[in-house]
Amino acid sequence: MRVDVFSIFPEYLEGALGVSLLGRAREAGMLDVRLHDPREFATDRHRSVDDAPAGGGPGMVMTPEPLFAAVEAADAPRPLYLLAASGRTLDHALAAELAEGDGFSLICGRYEGVDQRVADHLCDGELSIGDFVLNGGEAAALVVIESVARLVPGVLGNETSATEESFVAGLLEYPQYTRPAEFRGWGVPQVLRSGDHARIARWRRAQALRRTVERRPDLLPRGALDDADRRLLEEFPPDAAPPNGA
Repeated sequence: MRVDVFSIFPEYLEGALGVSLLGRAREAGMLDVRLHDPREFATDRHRSVDDAPAGGGPGMVMTPEPLFAAVEAADAPRPLYLLAASGRTLDHALAAELAEGDGFSLICGRYEGVDQRVADHLCDGELSIGDFVLNGGEAAALVVIESVARLVPGVLGNETSATEESFVAGLLEYPQYTRPAEFRGWGVPQVLRSGDHARIARWRRAQALRRTVERRPDLLPRGALDDADRRLLEEFPPDAAPPNGA
């Protein structure tokens, strides 16, 4: 998968893209991330990429010329998204949609925003990672890239990891435990130490259901719990095990 990112601070991105899962994916050739600095396409001696807002107002606005030139020179893969608060909110469905393609591109805004002509005539859409404001699009770009890249076959290594996580099946993920079996009086639930894989699977489903009902009921449409799910919740009530998990 190829991902092109347009940012006036490519160094902000390069560090994070070179480590952990993303770094390994790039080294293995599964992820081709290309960073482009619009300043390189500025035409004045100051390499300006911003100007005062038309009509007046505070701050500065990114100008269209350097961004158009940078995208056109890179022959960037589509879809091309402007990272902006007014865009479609990133969720698992959108990440999966992007992961099915060969690539996509992102433009990172700065200052008071980006000239609207970039969104209207250069980009295929706008993308947001939530209802809050950042100083620029770079942090959002990293969120988008990681959420998509981990769904690309081979990137995670263990393909089942991506299918058992929060939001994949419309539920939050079940709680995870590891060794030691006892830590400061808190134990790993006995069912996970039983070796009964069918019962473990039922327990995990019950925990995912309960977490979703309690913490993110908005993920469950009315009546989404069927009879089998209700029986699971009855089989594993929240007080079924003492606090130490014995």
